[in-house]
Amino acid sequence: MTSLHWKRFACFSLCLTLSHPAWSAGGVTIPGYAPATGVERSYRVQKATETDMSFWFDKSGTPPVTARGAFRQAMTVLSRDEDGMRVRWSLSADLPEGIAGLADSYQMNLLYRNSLTAYGTATLELETDLNGNPRDLSGVDQIVAHMREVAANGLDGVPAAGKGGVYDIIAKLEANPLQIVAVLVPEAQLLATGQSSQAETMAIGQASATSRDEDYGGVSVPVTSTWTLETTDATARTATLSLSEEADFVAFSQSQQPAIANLISGFAERAKNLTADQLASVKRASKIRSVELVVSLDDGSTLEASEIVTVEAGGTRLRTYTHIQREDMPASLPLPAVLTAKDLQTPDLHIEPLPSAKVGPGSLDELSTPPAPPTASQDTTVAAGNDGTKAIAPVSLEVKSAEVSLSPVSYDHGLNIVLTPESAATFRDFTQAVLGRQTQMLINDKVVMEPWMREPIMDGRIVLAGTDRKDLEALAEQLRVPGAKILVRLRP
Repeated sequence: MTSLHWKRFACFSLCLTLSHPAWSAGGVTIPGYAPATGVERSYRVQKATETDMSFWFDKSGTPPVTARGAFRQAMTVLSRDEDGMRVRWSLSADLPEGIAGLADSYQMNLLYRNSLTAYGTATLELETDLNGNPRDLSGVDQIVAHMREVAANGLDGVPAAGKGGVYDIIAKLEANPLQIVAVLVPEAQLLATGQSSQAETMAIGQASATSRDEDYGGVSVPVTSTWTLETTDATARTATLSLSEEADFVAFSQSQQPAIANLISGFAERAKNLTADQLASVKRASKIRSVELVVSLDDGSTLEASEIVTVEAGGTRLRTYTHIQREDMPASLPLPAVLTAKDLQTPDLHIEPLPSAKVGPGSLDELSTPPAPPTASQDTTVAAGNDGTKAIAPVSLEVKSAEVSLSPVSYDHGLNIVLTPESAATFRDFTQAVLGRQTQMLINDKVVMEPWMREPIMDGRIVLAGTDRKDLEALAEQLRVPGAKILVRLRP
Protein backbone atom coordinates (compact mmCIF):
# COMPACT_ATOMS: atom_id res chain seq x y z
CA MET A 1 0.00 0.00 0.00
CA THR A 2 1.10 3.53 -0.81
CA SER A 3 1.44 6.15 1.96
CA LEU A 4 -1.53 8.47 2.51
CA HIS A 5 -1.55 12.27 2.29
CA TRP A 6 -4.29 13.25 4.67
CA LYS A 7 -4.66 16.89 3.65
CA ARG A 8 -5.29 15.82 0.08
CA PHE A 9 -7.91 13.34 1.22
CA ALA A 10 -9.66 16.05 3.20
CA CYS A 11 -9.69 18.17 0.04
CA PHE A 12 -11.05 15.23 -1.93
CA SER A 13 -13.86 14.72 0.58
CA LEU A 14 -14.85 18.37 0.18
CA CYS A 15 -14.80 18.11 -3.62
CA LEU A 16 -16.90 14.96 -3.46
CA THR A 17 -19.51 16.59 -1.23
CA LEU A 18 -19.77 19.58 -3.51
CA SER A 19 -20.14 17.41 -6.59
CA HIS A 20 -22.98 15.20 -5.38
CA PRO A 21 -25.88 17.59 -6.13
CA ALA A 22 -25.12 17.04 -9.83
CA TRP A 23 -26.65 13.58 -9.57
CA SER A 24 -30.28 13.05 -10.45
CA ALA A 25 -32.74 14.04 -7.76
CA GLY A 26 -34.96 11.14 -8.83
CA GLY A 27 -32.43 8.46 -7.89
CA VAL A 28 -31.55 6.64 -4.69
CA THR A 29 -30.88 8.50 -1.45
CA ILE A 30 -27.85 7.32 0.51
CA PRO A 31 -28.13 8.52 4.10
CA GLY A 32 -25.46 10.51 5.87
CA TYR A 33 -22.95 8.47 7.85
CA ALA A 34 -24.50 7.89 11.29
CA PRO A 35 -22.77 4.92 12.95
CA ALA A 36 -23.96 3.54 16.29
CA THR A 37 -21.74 4.62 19.19
CA GLY A 38 -20.30 2.10 21.62
CA VAL A 39 -20.71 -0.83 19.20
CA GLU A 40 -17.58 -2.70 18.09
CA ARG A 41 -17.47 -3.56 14.39
CA SER A 42 -15.04 -6.24 13.22
CA TYR A 43 -13.56 -6.24 9.74
CA ARG A 44 -11.81 -8.84 7.66
CA VAL A 45 -8.98 -7.18 5.75
CA GLN A 46 -7.01 -8.83 2.94
CA LYS A 47 -4.14 -7.19 1.08
CA ALA A 48 -1.66 -8.10 -1.63
CA THR A 49 1.02 -6.49 -3.75
CA GLU A 50 2.14 -7.75 -7.15
CA THR A 51 5.53 -6.58 -8.42
CA ASP A 52 6.55 -7.16 -12.02
CA MET A 53 10.14 -6.29 -12.98
CA SER A 54 10.46 -8.94 -15.68
CA PHE A 55 11.19 -6.27 -18.31
CA TRP A 56 14.57 -5.55 -16.76
CA PHE A 57 15.53 -9.21 -16.93
CA ASP A 58 14.14 -9.72 -20.43
CA LYS A 59 11.68 -12.27 -19.04
CA SER A 60 8.38 -11.04 -20.44
CA GLY A 61 5.40 -13.13 -19.42
CA THR A 62 6.94 -14.21 -16.12
CA PRO A 63 4.33 -14.11 -13.31
CA PRO A 64 4.73 -11.19 -10.89
CA VAL A 65 6.03 -11.74 -7.38
CA THR A 66 3.30 -11.44 -4.76
CA ALA A 67 3.23 -10.61 -1.06
CA ARG A 68 -0.03 -10.63 0.84
CA GLY A 69 -1.60 -10.35 4.27
CA ALA A 70 -4.88 -11.16 6.01
CA PHE A 71 -6.04 -9.41 9.18
CA ARG A 72 -8.98 -9.00 11.53
CA GLN A 73 -9.30 -5.45 12.84
CA ALA A 74 -12.01 -3.91 15.03
CA MET A 75 -13.42 -0.39 15.17
CA THR A 76 -15.64 1.31 17.75
CA VAL A 77 -17.16 4.79 17.48
CA LEU A 78 -16.76 6.05 21.05
CA SER A 79 -18.57 9.36 20.68
CA ARG A 80 -20.01 11.74 18.10
CA ASP A 81 -21.02 15.39 18.07
CA GLU A 82 -21.72 18.04 15.45
CA ASP A 83 -17.99 18.50 14.76
CA GLY A 84 -16.74 14.94 14.44
CA MET A 85 -16.23 11.55 16.07
CA ARG A 86 -13.84 9.76 18.36
CA VAL A 87 -12.99 6.27 17.07
CA ARG A 88 -10.97 3.41 18.53
CA TRP A 89 -9.22 0.82 16.36
CA SER A 90 -8.02 -2.46 17.89
CA LEU A 91 -5.27 -3.97 15.74
CA SER A 92 -3.93 -7.47 15.34
CA ALA A 93 -1.33 -9.13 13.13
CA ASP A 94 -2.80 -12.61 13.68
CA LEU A 95 -4.15 -14.48 10.69
CA PRO A 96 -7.96 -14.75 10.84
CA GLU A 97 -9.51 -18.17 11.28
CA GLY A 98 -9.83 -20.30 8.18
CA ILE A 99 -6.56 -19.45 6.44
CA ALA A 100 -3.99 -20.69 8.95
CA GLY A 101 -2.93 -23.42 6.53
CA LEU A 102 -1.71 -20.79 4.08
CA ALA A 103 0.33 -18.88 6.66
CA ASP A 104 3.61 -19.20 4.73
CA SER A 105 2.26 -17.05 1.90
CA TYR A 106 1.14 -14.18 4.16
CA GLN A 107 4.42 -12.33 4.79
CA MET A 108 2.61 -9.03 5.39
CA ASN A 109 1.35 -10.36 8.71
CA LEU A 110 4.90 -10.86 9.95
CA LEU A 111 5.90 -7.38 8.84
CA TYR A 112 2.78 -5.88 10.41
CA ARG A 113 3.48 -7.65 13.71
CA ASN A 114 6.88 -5.98 13.75
CA SER A 115 5.22 -2.63 12.99
CA LEU A 116 2.95 -2.94 16.02
CA THR A 117 5.94 -3.86 18.17
CA ALA A 118 8.03 -1.00 16.84
CA TYR A 119 5.31 1.60 17.45
CA GLY A 120 4.54 0.08 20.85
CA THR A 121 0.76 -0.09 20.48
CA ALA A 122 -2.06 -2.31 19.25
CA THR A 123 -4.78 0.31 19.79
CA LEU A 124 -5.28 3.71 18.20
CA GLU A 125 -7.83 6.35 19.17
CA LEU A 126 -8.61 8.78 16.38
CA GLU A 127 -10.46 12.02 16.03
CA THR A 128 -12.27 11.96 12.68
CA ASP A 129 -14.54 14.21 10.70
CA LEU A 130 -18.17 13.21 10.22
CA ASN A 131 -17.24 11.16 7.14
CA GLY A 132 -14.80 9.08 9.20
CA ASN A 133 -11.64 10.64 7.75
CA PRO A 134 -8.88 10.68 10.43
CA ARG A 135 -7.82 14.20 11.37
CA ASP A 136 -6.09 13.77 14.75
CA LEU A 137 -4.54 11.00 16.84
CA SER A 138 -4.44 10.51 20.60
CA GLY A 139 -1.36 9.14 22.36
CA VAL A 140 1.20 10.43 19.87
CA ASP A 141 3.55 11.50 22.68
CA GLN A 142 3.56 7.97 24.14
CA ILE A 143 4.23 6.39 20.74
CA VAL A 144 7.09 8.79 19.99
CA ALA A 145 8.51 8.25 23.48
CA HIS A 146 8.46 4.50 22.87
CA MET A 147 10.26 4.96 19.59
CA ARG A 148 12.89 7.17 21.24
CA GLU A 149 13.44 4.40 23.78
CA VAL A 150 13.81 1.98 20.89
CA ALA A 151 16.47 4.20 19.38
CA ALA A 152 18.28 4.65 22.69
CA ASN A 153 18.38 0.95 23.58
CA GLY A 154 18.56 -0.66 20.17
CA LEU A 155 18.66 -4.36 19.48
CA ASP A 156 21.27 -6.37 21.38
CA GLY A 157 22.15 -3.21 23.29
CA VAL A 158 23.40 -1.32 20.23
CA PRO A 159 21.86 2.20 20.19
CA ALA A 160 20.73 3.75 16.97
CA ALA A 161 22.91 6.39 15.36
CA GLY A 162 22.05 9.93 16.36
CA LYS A 163 21.13 10.90 12.81
CA GLY A 164 19.06 9.18 10.18
CA GLY A 165 17.12 5.93 10.46
CA VAL A 166 14.64 5.85 13.31
CA TYR A 167 15.25 9.51 14.14
CA ASP A 168 14.12 10.51 10.65
CA ILE A 169 10.92 8.55 11.19
CA ILE A 170 10.35 10.18 14.58
CA ALA A 171 10.80 13.62 13.04
CA LYS A 172 8.27 12.80 10.30
CA LEU A 173 5.74 11.54 12.85
CA GLU A 174 6.16 14.63 14.99
CA ALA A 175 5.56 16.78 11.90
CA ASN A 176 2.53 14.74 10.83
CA PRO A 177 1.25 12.27 13.48
CA LEU A 178 -1.38 10.95 11.06
CA GLN A 179 1.40 9.03 9.34
CA ILE A 180 1.01 6.58 12.24
CA VAL A 181 -2.56 5.99 11.07
CA ALA A 182 -1.35 5.54 7.49
CA VAL A 183 1.07 2.84 8.64
CA LEU A 184 -1.08 0.97 11.17
CA VAL A 185 -4.69 1.40 10.03
CA PRO A 186 -4.99 2.60 6.41
CA GLU A 187 -8.38 0.83 6.38
CA ALA A 188 -9.86 3.86 8.13
CA GLN A 189 -9.33 6.02 5.04
CA LEU A 190 -10.63 3.45 2.56
CA LEU A 191 -13.83 2.98 4.56
CA ALA A 192 -14.27 6.76 4.79
CA THR A 193 -14.06 7.03 0.99
CA GLY A 194 -17.59 5.65 0.68
CA GLN A 195 -19.09 7.66 3.53
CA SER A 196 -20.58 11.16 3.52
CA SER A 197 -21.76 13.24 6.45
CA GLN A 198 -24.73 14.41 4.38
CA ALA A 199 -27.45 12.39 2.65
CA GLU A 200 -26.88 12.18 -1.09
CA THR A 201 -29.30 11.34 -3.92
CA MET A 202 -27.81 9.47 -6.86
CA ALA A 203 -29.19 8.00 -10.07
CA ILE A 204 -28.23 4.45 -10.97
CA GLY A 205 -25.74 4.38 -13.83
CA GLN A 206 -25.12 8.13 -13.92
CA ALA A 207 -21.46 9.12 -13.56
CA SER A 208 -20.14 12.23 -11.82
CA ALA A 209 -16.59 13.45 -12.34
CA THR A 210 -14.48 15.58 -10.00
CA SER A 211 -10.83 16.63 -10.10
CA ARG A 212 -8.10 17.60 -7.68
CA ASP A 213 -4.34 18.05 -7.62
CA GLU A 214 -1.92 15.78 -5.78
CA ASP A 215 1.70 16.57 -4.98
CA TYR A 216 4.39 14.07 -5.99
CA GLY A 217 7.85 15.26 -5.07
CA GLY A 218 6.99 18.89 -5.74
CA VAL A 219 5.15 18.16 -9.00
CA SER A 220 1.44 18.98 -9.02
CA VAL A 221 -0.43 16.10 -10.68
CA PRO A 222 -4.11 16.50 -11.67
CA VAL A 223 -6.24 13.49 -10.72
CA THR A 224 -9.68 12.83 -12.24
CA SER A 225 -12.23 10.89 -10.16
CA THR A 226 -15.43 9.37 -11.54
CA TRP A 227 -18.19 8.14 -9.23
CA THR A 228 -21.06 5.87 -10.34
CA LEU A 229 -23.96 4.32 -8.44
CA GLU A 230 -23.89 0.80 -9.90
CA THR A 231 -26.73 -1.06 -8.18
CA THR A 232 -28.94 -1.15 -5.11
CA ASP A 233 -30.30 -4.08 -3.11
CA ALA A 234 -33.65 -3.35 -1.50
CA THR A 235 -33.56 -6.56 0.57
CA ALA A 236 -30.07 -6.05 1.96
CA ARG A 237 -30.61 -2.27 2.16
CA THR A 238 -27.32 -1.52 0.41
CA ALA A 239 -26.00 0.47 -2.54
CA THR A 240 -22.91 -0.43 -4.57
CA LEU A 241 -20.79 2.45 -5.85
CA SER A 242 -17.71 2.50 -8.03
CA LEU A 243 -14.88 5.02 -8.08
CA SER A 244 -12.25 5.23 -10.79
CA GLU A 245 -9.30 7.61 -10.55
CA GLU A 246 -6.54 8.36 -13.02
CA ALA A 247 -3.54 10.61 -12.62
CA ASP A 248 -2.68 12.92 -15.50
CA PHE A 249 -0.29 10.93 -17.66
CA VAL A 250 2.13 13.73 -18.55
CA ALA A 251 2.36 15.27 -15.07
CA PHE A 252 2.68 11.91 -13.31
CA SER A 253 5.40 10.80 -15.72
CA GLN A 254 7.26 14.03 -14.96
CA SER A 255 6.97 13.43 -11.21
CA GLN A 256 8.50 9.96 -11.51
CA GLN A 257 11.59 10.88 -13.57
CA PRO A 258 14.06 10.93 -10.62
CA ALA A 259 12.97 7.44 -9.53
CA ILE A 260 13.04 6.19 -13.12
CA ALA A 261 16.54 7.58 -13.60
CA ASN A 262 17.72 5.71 -10.50
CA LEU A 263 16.19 2.50 -11.81
CA ILE A 264 17.83 2.88 -15.21
CA SER A 265 21.16 3.52 -13.46
CA GLY A 266 20.72 0.35 -11.42
CA PHE A 267 20.24 -1.68 -14.61
CA ALA A 268 22.79 0.19 -16.69
CA GLU A 269 23.92 -2.84 -18.71
CA ARG A 270 20.37 -3.77 -19.65
CA ALA A 271 19.54 -0.12 -20.41
CA LYS A 272 22.38 0.07 -22.95
CA ASN A 273 20.64 -2.54 -25.07
CA LEU A 274 17.19 -0.92 -25.10
CA THR A 275 15.75 0.37 -28.35
CA ALA A 276 14.64 3.99 -28.63
CA ASP A 277 11.00 2.91 -28.30
CA GLN A 278 11.75 0.78 -25.24
CA LEU A 279 13.65 3.60 -23.55
CA ALA A 280 10.79 6.02 -24.26
CA SER A 281 8.35 3.51 -22.76
CA VAL A 282 10.52 3.14 -19.65
CA LYS A 283 10.39 6.89 -19.08
CA ARG A 284 6.58 6.92 -19.04
CA ALA A 285 4.52 6.45 -15.89
CA SER A 286 0.86 6.05 -15.00
CA LYS A 287 -1.32 5.57 -11.93
CA ILE A 288 -4.88 4.20 -11.86
CA ARG A 289 -7.10 3.49 -8.88
CA SER A 290 -10.31 1.44 -8.98
CA VAL A 291 -12.64 1.09 -5.97
CA GLU A 292 -15.95 -0.67 -5.36
CA LEU A 293 -17.90 0.18 -2.20
CA VAL A 294 -21.00 -1.35 -0.63
CA VAL A 295 -22.72 1.27 1.52
CA SER A 296 -25.57 0.77 4.00
CA LEU A 297 -28.85 2.50 3.13
CA ASP A 298 -29.65 2.49 6.86
CA ASP A 299 -26.72 4.40 8.36
CA GLY A 300 -24.49 5.35 5.40
CA SER A 301 -21.56 3.24 6.58
CA THR A 302 -19.22 1.34 4.27
CA LEU A 303 -19.88 -2.37 4.72
CA GLU A 304 -17.43 -3.66 2.14
CA ALA A 305 -14.71 -2.16 -0.05
CA SER A 306 -12.41 -3.48 -2.74
CA GLU A 307 -9.55 -1.36 -4.06
CA ILE A 308 -6.95 -1.94 -6.77
CA VAL A 309 -4.17 0.58 -7.42
CA THR A 310 -1.85 0.10 -10.40
CA VAL A 311 1.35 2.12 -10.86
CA GLU A 312 3.53 1.61 -13.91
CA ALA A 313 6.84 3.43 -14.12
CA GLY A 314 10.35 2.74 -15.33
CA GLY A 315 9.48 -0.59 -16.95
CA THR A 316 8.00 -1.96 -13.71
CA ARG A 317 4.45 -2.48 -12.53
CA LEU A 318 3.26 -2.45 -8.93
CA ARG A 319 -0.33 -3.40 -8.25
CA THR A 320 -1.85 -3.33 -4.76
CA TYR A 321 -5.10 -4.98 -3.71
CA THR A 322 -7.16 -4.28 -0.60
CA HIS A 323 -10.46 -5.89 0.40
CA ILE A 324 -12.38 -4.97 3.56
CA GLN A 325 -15.57 -6.66 4.74
CA ARG A 326 -17.54 -6.01 7.91
CA GLU A 327 -17.91 -9.42 9.51
CA ASP A 328 -21.58 -9.09 10.51
CA MET A 329 -22.61 -8.52 6.88
CA PRO A 330 -22.56 -10.97 3.95
CA ALA A 331 -19.95 -10.43 1.25
CA SER A 332 -21.20 -9.17 -2.10
CA LEU A 333 -18.05 -8.05 -3.94
CA PRO A 334 -15.90 -10.65 -5.74
CA LEU A 335 -12.46 -11.22 -4.24
CA PRO A 336 -9.51 -10.75 -6.60
CA ALA A 337 -7.97 -14.15 -7.27
CA VAL A 338 -4.61 -13.08 -5.87
CA LEU A 339 -6.11 -12.84 -2.37
CA THR A 340 -7.12 -16.49 -2.25
CA ALA A 341 -4.76 -18.25 -4.67
CA LYS A 342 -2.70 -21.12 -3.27
CA ASP A 343 -0.14 -21.10 -6.08
CA LEU A 344 1.83 -17.84 -6.02
CA GLN A 345 5.36 -16.72 -6.67
CA THR A 346 6.11 -15.20 -3.27
CA PRO A 347 9.15 -13.37 -1.88
CA ASP A 348 11.62 -15.73 -0.22
CA LEU A 349 11.93 -13.78 3.03
CA HIS A 350 13.21 -14.56 6.47
CA ILE A 351 11.42 -12.16 8.81
CA GLU A 352 12.40 -12.44 12.45
CA PRO A 353 9.91 -11.14 15.03
CA LEU A 354 11.09 -8.10 16.95
CA PRO A 355 11.30 -8.66 20.72
CA SER A 356 8.81 -6.40 22.46
CA ALA A 357 11.32 -5.20 25.07
CA LYS A 358 14.10 -4.30 22.63
CA VAL A 359 13.31 -3.29 19.11
CA GLY A 360 15.96 -2.77 16.49
CA PRO A 361 16.26 0.86 15.39
CA GLY A 362 16.24 0.15 11.70
CA SER A 363 13.11 -1.98 11.92
CA LEU A 364 10.82 1.02 11.78
CA ASP A 365 11.69 1.87 8.21
CA GLU A 366 8.60 1.23 6.06
CA LEU A 367 7.63 -1.84 8.07
CA SER A 368 4.06 -1.59 6.88
CA THR A 369 5.11 -1.84 3.25
CA PRO A 370 6.15 -5.27 1.97
CA PRO A 371 9.76 -5.28 0.82
CA ALA A 372 10.37 -5.40 -2.91
CA PRO A 373 10.23 -9.09 -3.82
CA PRO A 374 12.90 -11.05 -5.64
CA THR A 375 12.67 -11.16 -9.40
CA ALA A 376 11.91 -14.17 -11.51
CA SER A 377 15.47 -14.40 -12.77
CA GLN A 378 17.24 -14.47 -9.44
CA ASP A 379 19.64 -17.25 -8.53
CA THR A 380 18.61 -17.69 -4.94
CA THR A 381 21.14 -17.87 -2.15
CA VAL A 382 18.63 -19.59 0.11
CA ALA A 383 18.66 -23.34 0.63
CA ALA A 384 16.59 -25.44 2.99
CA GLY A 385 18.47 -27.36 5.63
CA ASN A 386 17.50 -30.71 7.10
CA ASP A 387 15.60 -29.05 9.90
CA GLY A 388 13.60 -26.88 7.50
CA THR A 389 15.40 -23.66 8.49
CA LYS A 390 17.02 -21.50 5.83
CA ALA A 391 20.77 -21.14 5.45
CA ILE A 392 22.01 -18.11 3.55
CA ALA A 393 25.26 -18.46 1.64
CA PRO A 394 27.77 -15.56 1.66
CA VAL A 395 28.06 -13.52 -1.51
CA SER A 396 31.18 -12.04 -3.10
CA LEU A 397 30.60 -8.65 -4.71
CA GLU A 398 32.67 -6.85 -7.32
CA VAL A 399 33.14 -3.10 -6.94
CA LYS A 400 32.65 -0.67 -9.81
CA SER A 401 33.69 2.48 -7.90
CA ALA A 402 34.49 3.63 -4.36
CA GLU A 403 34.65 7.29 -3.40
CA VAL A 404 34.78 9.15 -0.09
CA SER A 405 32.58 12.22 0.18
CA LEU A 406 31.14 14.58 2.79
CA SER A 407 27.43 14.36 3.48
CA PRO A 408 25.74 17.78 3.04
CA VAL A 409 23.22 16.77 5.69
CA SER A 410 25.24 15.17 8.49
CA TYR A 411 28.66 16.64 7.61
CA ASP A 412 30.18 13.20 8.20
CA HIS A 413 32.39 11.48 5.67
CA GLY A 414 31.12 8.33 4.01
CA LEU A 415 32.51 5.74 1.65
CA ASN A 416 30.15 5.48 -1.33
CA ILE A 417 30.46 2.07 -2.99
CA VAL A 418 28.86 1.24 -6.34
CA LEU A 419 28.72 -2.42 -7.36
CA THR A 420 28.94 -3.77 -10.87
CA PRO A 421 25.51 -4.56 -12.42
CA GLU A 422 26.00 -8.32 -11.95
CA SER A 423 27.01 -7.90 -8.30
CA ALA A 424 24.19 -5.40 -7.75
CA ALA A 425 21.70 -8.09 -8.80
CA THR A 426 23.41 -10.64 -6.53
CA PHE A 427 23.38 -8.22 -3.61
CA ARG A 428 19.72 -7.38 -4.21
CA ASP A 429 18.79 -11.06 -4.00
CA PHE A 430 20.90 -11.53 -0.88
CA THR A 431 19.36 -8.57 0.95
CA GLN A 432 15.86 -9.79 0.09
CA ALA A 433 16.68 -13.22 1.49
CA VAL A 434 18.12 -11.96 4.80
CA LEU A 435 15.53 -9.33 5.75
CA GLY A 436 15.25 -8.99 9.51
CA ARG A 437 18.69 -10.54 10.18
CA GLN A 438 22.11 -9.12 11.04
CA THR A 439 24.83 -9.30 8.42
CA GLN A 440 28.54 -8.63 8.15
CA MET A 441 30.48 -6.85 5.42
CA LEU A 442 34.13 -7.80 5.02
CA ILE A 443 36.87 -6.09 3.00
CA ASN A 444 40.11 -8.09 2.76
CA ASP A 445 38.82 -10.47 5.43
CA LYS A 446 38.23 -7.62 7.91
CA VAL A 447 34.72 -6.89 9.20
CA VAL A 448 33.96 -3.24 8.45
CA MET A 449 30.21 -3.13 9.09
CA GLU A 450 27.52 -5.31 10.75
CA PRO A 451 24.19 -3.91 9.57
CA TRP A 452 20.73 -5.28 10.33
CA MET A 453 19.02 -5.80 6.99
CA ARG A 454 15.71 -3.93 7.29
CA GLU A 455 14.95 -3.45 3.59
CA PRO A 456 16.26 -4.77 0.28
CA ILE A 457 19.04 -2.81 -1.41
CA MET A 458 17.94 -2.58 -5.03
CA ASP A 459 20.38 -0.15 -6.66
CA GLY A 460 23.76 -1.74 -5.91
CA ARG A 461 24.91 1.18 -3.79
CA ILE A 462 26.40 0.85 -0.30
CA VAL A 463 27.38 3.69 2.02
CA LEU A 464 29.92 3.00 4.76
CA ALA A 465 29.57 5.88 7.23
CA GLY A 466 32.28 7.15 9.51
CA THR A 467 34.02 10.27 10.77
CA ASP A 468 37.61 9.11 10.24
CA ARG A 469 38.32 10.12 6.68
CA LYS A 470 41.77 8.50 6.62
CA ASP A 471 40.33 5.06 7.41
CA LEU A 472 37.66 5.48 4.75
CA GLU A 473 40.19 6.62 2.16
CA ALA A 474 42.31 3.55 2.95
CA LEU A 475 39.32 1.28 2.38
CA ALA A 476 38.50 3.12 -0.84
CA GLU A 477 42.05 2.51 -2.11
CA GLN A 478 41.67 -1.21 -1.39
CA LEU A 479 38.42 -1.32 -3.33
CA ARG A 480 39.85 0.52 -6.33
CA VAL A 481 42.28 -2.32 -7.00
CA PRO A 482 41.11 -4.19 -10.14
CA GLY A 483 39.08 -7.23 -9.17
CA ALA A 484 38.51 -5.98 -5.62
CA LYS A 485 35.69 -7.84 -3.86
CA ILE A 486 33.47 -7.36 -0.83
CA LEU A 487 32.24 -10.40 1.10
CA VAL A 488 28.78 -10.10 2.68
CA ARG A 489 27.41 -12.81 4.96
CA LEU A 490 25.09 -13.45 7.85
CA ARG A 491 26.69 -12.62 11.18
CA PRO A 492 27.99 -15.91 12.63
